[in-house]
Amino acid sequence: MDRSVLVAFLLLSFLLATEMGPMSAEAKTCEVESGKFKGMCMSSTNCASVCKSEPGFDGGHCQGFRRRCLCTKPC
Repeated sequence: MDRSVLVAFLLLSFLLATEMGPMSAEAKTCEVESGKFKGMCMSSTNCASVCKSEPGFDGGHCQGFRRRCLCTKPC
């Protein structure tokens, strides 16, 4: 009896865990190094502002050891 209860509990847990995921597909975000940003990226706010001036990009952020400005847009 104890084993069947354990199996039922595990099955129920598995079913609930799989149902908790997102119902719709999330849009992916593409990142491309900025063509207009010059110098070392120290402020993500400035990076995002420059990226918004580039066609097709809606934001940006600083990333990596080299502090590059990466522009973002939905893929």
